[in-house]
Amino acid sequence: ARTAQLGIGRTFQNLGLFGHLSLVENLLLGRHHLMKTGFLAGALWVGRAKREEIVHRHRVEEIIDFLELGPYRRQPAGLLPYGVQKRIELGRALAMDPQLLLLDEPVAGMNLEETQDMARFILEVRNDLGLAMILVEHDMHMVMDLADRVMALDFGVPIATGTPGEIQADDRVVDAYLGGAR
Repeated sequence: ARTAQLGIGRTFQNLGLFGHLSLVENLLLGRHHLMKTGFLAGALWVGRAKREEIVHRHRVEEIIDFLELGPYRRQPAGLLPYGVQKRIELGRALAMDPQLLLLDEPVAGMNLEETQDMARFILEVRNDLGLAMILVEHDMHMVMDLADRVMALDFGVPIATGTPGEIQADDRVVDAYLGGAR
């Protein structure tokens, strides 16, 4: 909750979805910190609570359209393909209306097609929504294609920071990641 209040949206390497809830319900959970009405008003769905939920549902529908998740709208998240679940995780982070998006291994465990789809969505988030992002990822091809700036770590210690081209040419990075082979 504190990260949400700071304007930070986050995805996780291991899915944090509620498998028994629908895609819509999972995305609505990303908006909980924005809800101003109390429990009783929300439970009775009257007045301000009703108006507020309509606004939140509208935003969730925009995210569903943006991430091309429409066909899965009402299905339990736990029954959906893994790549779709990872998109829902991204959608829930976007539902927070963050200023900064932290993506923790967004393509971990994905096949090539799912990885390419996720890379496209990450680019669209950056280009269309203008969100700043920090990407933690082991898929170096994807990192080099997506990132403006890269920080390479060796056992958790930063060894180089720069553009993708600078990182690829850095001898310390080559030694750490390729054992000195070029």
